[in-house]
Amino acid sequence: MEVSGIISAIIVGAVIGALGRLVIPGKQDIQIWLTVVIGIVAALIGSAIVGPLRDTDGVDWIEIVVQVGLAVVGVLLVTSLRARRST
Repeated sequence: MEVSGIISAIIVGAVIGALGRLVIPGKQDIQIWLTVVIGIVAALIGSAIVGPLRDTDGVDWIEIVVQVGLAVVGVLLVTSLRARRST
């Protein structure tokens, strides 16, 4: 993977992670870097799930929705694990 691919993965991960956090009501007590990691993982898993099923020339909105949904699940999971650990 080239440097441009790594940078674009970080940017896409940050956007997907941020969108995932925005969907969840209230404040999530996790760091920005953890949000980016969750977004990158959600984007990769979402692309792996939906990518082979869709064939579009433009923006694949279904893939983006799945990626954001996975980011929501990831943020909720990490937030609940961190809350359980601190008590």
